[in-house]
Amino acid sequence: MHSVLTAAQVFDGHQLHARACVGLDATGRIAALWPDAAAVPQGVAVQDLGDVILSPGMVDVQVNGGGGAMIGAATDVAQVRRICAAHAALGASAIMPTLITNRPDVTGQVLAAGIAAARDTVPGFAGLHLEGPHLDPARKGAHDARLIRPMADADLRELLRAAQDLPALMVTLAPEAVTFEQIGQLARAGIIVSLGHSGCSAQDARRAYEAGARCVTHLFNAMGGLQARAPGLVGAALTTGLSAGIIADGVHVAPEGLQVALAMKGPDGVFLVSDAMAVAGTSQQAFMLDGRQVLRAKGRLTLEDGTLAGADVSLPQSVAYLVGLGVPLARALAMATRIPADLIGAVDRGRISAGARADFVVLARDMTVVSVWRDGMLQG
Repeated sequence: MHSVLTAAQVFDGHQLHARACVGLDATGRIAALWPDAAAVPQGVAVQDLGDVILSPGMVDVQVNGGGGAMIGAATDVAQVRRICAAHAALGASAIMPTLITNRPDVTGQVLAAGIAAARDTVPGFAGLHLEGPHLDPARKGAHDARLIRPMADADLRELLRAAQDLPALMVTLAPEAVTFEQIGQLARAGIIVSLGHSGCSAQDARRAYEAGARCVTHLFNAMGGLQARAPGLVGAALTTGLSAGIIADGVHVAPEGLQVALAMKGPDGVFLVSDAMAVAGTSQQAFMLDGRQVLRAKGRLTLEDGTLAGADVSLPQSVAYLVGLGVPLARALAMATRIPADLIGAVDRGRISAGARADFVVLARDMTVVSVWRDGMLQG
């Protein structure tokens, strides 16, 4: 046994334990979870982290940027490493860097950088997320409408090839911009198909789900609203097995919307995303997005015309927001750890159990980050 940690509360991915003890081995993995110090083998010292919450490192599957950098034309392994490090300090020990709608050559470049990052085992790199370009231009949000286009055979082939060399690949698309057969091919290749930026009918969303789509990107945002006779993508997301990513920042979704989603989807049906941009982890007040300025003010990121452009929130802050709405702490933490980890097949992340990675975030009672651990070692 390399070392043992305990804290006032330990979250294992499912539930909170008072004064549980986490044993770490010398390889940076979790060796055991004991209910209390009395269960720890004799002669093994226990390090008490104090009146804090010891949680698995959080998992963020929608990260457009951080540390002053955006995933895009300048992306290489060094940039991926920089963004992963920025989010680790914010509590997310595993992220999926996300490219929003761009040119085909930029998509290819980002896929190549992700494959190289996987080969180099960049700490915190859990795969790639391509949000677009196969979307509904009428639901573009901050995406560049000039670059949105239907999925061609060449696009499909490129995604299928890349998926073979990435730990996980998520693709956000609109049913209007692809065929159901393409969705099936992506899903059979292990690609996580997420529906978003779409004005599709509930019927087409259900057909996409039946073809293999598994989740919805930032539920309620950039999609048609739930109407009595036109439930749309929101209605399908709430009434099928589709998982739902959601931005819990008090800006993107009203509290009532969050409460409806949580009530409808059950304990494991909703997960948190930050939708973070370049300013995450910095004091920057503005940045450029495809030649357009994005402004940062009062917890919002907007284009100059007021369009929301990503979010200015970390996953621990989102957990705090949910708890403030009355969501049980264990459920809120699961939405930022185990649930997204399971979605992308990262079964050794997002939980505290034997064999999992010893990546932790230590949180104060108000969900501020006290410290971060990677591979069983305190960082910073």
